[in-house]
Amino acid sequence: MSSMLTEATDPYCLREGESAALLRDHPWHRFVVLGDSVAEGMCEPVEGYPDVQWADRIAAELSAVRPGLAYLNLGRRGLRAQQVRAGQLDRALAFSPDLALVVCGGNDAFRTAFDPDAVDTELIAIVGALRDAGADVITVGMFDVSHSPAVPAALRPGLGARMRLLSSRTGRLADRLGALHVHLSDHPAGTDPSMYSSDGRHGSARSDAIAAAETIRRLGAHLGNHP
Repeated sequence: MSSMLTEATDPYCLREGESAALLRDHPWHRFVVLGDSVAEGMCEPVEGYPDVQWADRIAAELSAVRPGLAYLNLGRRGLRAQQVRAGQLDRALAFSPDLALVVCGGNDAFRTAFDPDAVDTELIAIVGALRDAGADVITVGMFDVSHSPAVPAALRPGLGARMRLLSSRTGRLADRLGALHVHLSDHPAGTDPSMYSSDGRHGSARSDAIAAAETIRRLGAHLGNHP
């Protein structure tokens, strides 16, 4: 896709008025984010796209509809799923959220010794506890970073297989636990080099804009709203 795109012309980003329609009369007052660097916000700037990370974008759109929304982002770079649960879940529950975004497992999947069962156990504990506390929970199958030009060619097949496995298993867990899953791993923009940062591990401002758009569309579908 052309590098001359901007957020206003990108076919995968939100259109003017779309978010307000999708989130119309939404019920959420307290939004918490748990996870790793993707949750924290590590996007690399791209010309034509505001340098605003994914979770902050979602919080801003929720707040635009419901001013006064409380927002807490606990995401920290470098964490594996077990560390997210151990270090963030209690703080998230203490915040009394009614909406939570959970993004973890990517750092586990970057390792060749990836243990999907262990990540499932952590995600079940995190999502289950938040659901039991009454929160709606968003889980994510992230863009397949193996398409990044910064990932050595020899590593791409294995990394891609692990990232897709993480995504599919997270989606199945979300269905079982009553969470809202945002599946980005097969997104048509996912093979575009502009989606990824130069470090070969994170996304760009464009990927965060698209991820936010798809998350808001998923929330809108949950609410039964249409753009």
